[in-house]
Amino acid sequence: MQRVAGHDFRRLKYRAIVTQNLRTTPLHSRHLGLGAKMADFGGWDMPIEYTGVLGEHAAVRECVGLFDVSHMGKVLVRGSGALSHLNRLLTNDLHRIADGQAQYSLMCDADGGVIDDLIVYRWNDSEFMIIPNASNASDVVHQLRSDNAADVEVIDHHDQRGIIAVQGPRSAALLERLGLPVNHEYMSVMATRYKDSDIAACRSGYTGELGFEIVAPAEVIPDLWDELLERGVDLGVQPAGLGARDTLRTEMGYPLHGHELSREISPVQARLGWAVGWDKTAFVGREALSVERAAGPRRVLRAVQAIDRAIPRAHMSVQSAAGREIGEVTSGTFSPTLKMGIGLALLDPAIAVGDRVFIDVRGRLGEFEVVATPFVPAHTR
Repeated sequence: MQRVAGHDFRRLKYRAIVTQNLRTTPLHSRHLGLGAKMADFGGWDMPIEYTGVLGEHAAVRECVGLFDVSHMGKVLVRGSGALSHLNRLLTNDLHRIADGQAQYSLMCDADGGVIDDLIVYRWNDSEFMIIPNASNASDVVHQLRSDNAADVEVIDHHDQRGIIAVQGPRSAALLERLGLPVNHEYMSVMATRYKDSDIAACRSGYTGELGFEIVAPAEVIPDLWDELLERGVDLGVQPAGLGARDTLRTEMGYPLHGHELSREISPVQARLGWAVGWDKTAFVGREALSVERAAGPRRVLRAVQAIDRAIPRAHMSVQSAAGREIGEVTSGTFSPTLKMGIGLALLDPAIAVGDRVFIDVRGRLGEFEVVATPFVPAHTR
């Protein structure tokens, strides 16, 4: 899932104070108090790192990390026509999941381009919670309302709710200390209470680890954050910024809107056909995607892993052994787990897992192998 299109975390300009035009989350003062390096992230003043990306990444893989992801959208869609309305606007088929379950889906335009990728939580067939990406939230709400039927209500809770992602092998142990539910299955949601407020405990995440995302009223998010940090000291809890979030998701091969998905990069090219309900009779973008699927995409998303010491970055050119340009890197980073460069790239469809490719890393050709994702084992379940 996306956080901000086109951002290279190495190049974000850190700031110690918030500028007048940036939006802030309910935890902004907590981040400043912890000495976080802040940056303009899609119009939001967000923590990129606290003590360092490598340590925060390791905390999530080995213990438990806390992410403030309150910049993400929060949308409630309800009414007797909610199910059919969403099934017309989203690629995946909501009939595939039962009440209390979650589903990864895409909102496309008529040409098959991706407006956003998002998570839908199904409370019942007349009430759904949608979590779109921060910079696309307003576009998602607009799309949901533009084709709105009389029996559907779309409520934008972007500023009224916050989200804390609790991720890592000890995340369940930490949440249990707060009396929050942890035994539901991966990609599901449970309604519960915290400090007399209704909250949603989502069993999902963007790190590849056991994890939860707690959606709560903005006014209780600071208390929840404080208690999680206080109760998790012996569990190795650490606050983690968006820098670690990016390295974690790249190790899983998870797409980032604006990099692996966009209005110009379709689900077929991104190899996300599993998130498309091809058997549905109609949804926005279906005709264009079906044509592309049948003809075969002109480029497909692949994972690449360094053979030498090169570290790929977005927009770097990918070449064949013969020197022919065969694609472009969409995301790249140093893998803290593997201690080597990894990346995702849109490549010529003829390129397959096991092939060797070369990436122009600032004028030097680095050798890479095309591999399957995830780069490291997932432990979401």
